[in-house]
Amino acid sequence: MDELKQDLAIANHILFDRQVLDAFGHVTVRSAGGDSFLMARNMAPALVTPDDLVEIGLDGEPLRPSGYRLYLERFIHSEIYRARPEVQAIVHSHSQSVVPFSVVKGTPFRAVCHMAGFIGCGVPVFDIRDRGGDGTDMLVTTPALGRHLADMLAGHAMVLMRGHGSTVTGGSLKQAVFRAVYSEINARIQLQASGLGAVTFLSEAEAHASAVSTEGQADRAWQLWARSAEQAHRSLLQA
Repeated sequence: MDELKQDLAIANHILFDRQVLDAFGHVTVRSAGGDSFLMARNMAPALVTPDDLVEIGLDGEPLRPSGYRLYLERFIHSEIYRARPEVQAIVHSHSQSVVPFSVVKGTPFRAVCHMAGFIGCGVPVFDIRDRGGDGTDMLVTTPALGRHLADMLAGHAMVLMRGHGSTVTGGSLKQAVFRAVYSEINARIQLQASGLGAVTFLSEAEAHASAVSTEGQADRAWQLWARSAEQAHRSLLQA
């Protein structure tokens, strides 16, 4: 458990350092037993330490009293873990380049580079109005909304959230972080390419083959990103 907590703290720092998370957003990892997950208390990801992590059940509630304020959107994670046993880690972000694809109809978010093959030929879009009505604050703050999001995600690795951001899943913490980072990179490339002309996207077969090839080397990216992020984290704490 200690190693898992350390890795989750590092994941928070990486995602901030890679400009996927800012003061908001969160990353979680399923516990070894499978019926709970680790999540930071309600705080900025760049400042998370292993001591800030809370174990939460699949009902979205902490297993033990901690006295900490929790993230309001922990039900994103609890309901996906409940619905998808194969998912081992989740990143929810408001990644700037990804958000435009959640609000423009007729422009699907698709894989344009081999590093983002997991995106495939399209990503579903969760619209909170469908279940929450027209007066929500856009946040997934109940199990019912979390279940609807999990249903929209279905068998995909990623779901967009209209006017909000995205949620990315992985079979491991390193894979989820890898996917979250390359989702933002793919979005930037797609936005840039679309301004030049018609975009040639990866085919379904190319996307699948690329995902198998690149994600098998996620540890290489993790080692580099972790070193950069931990140096930045130490500097931030000393400032």
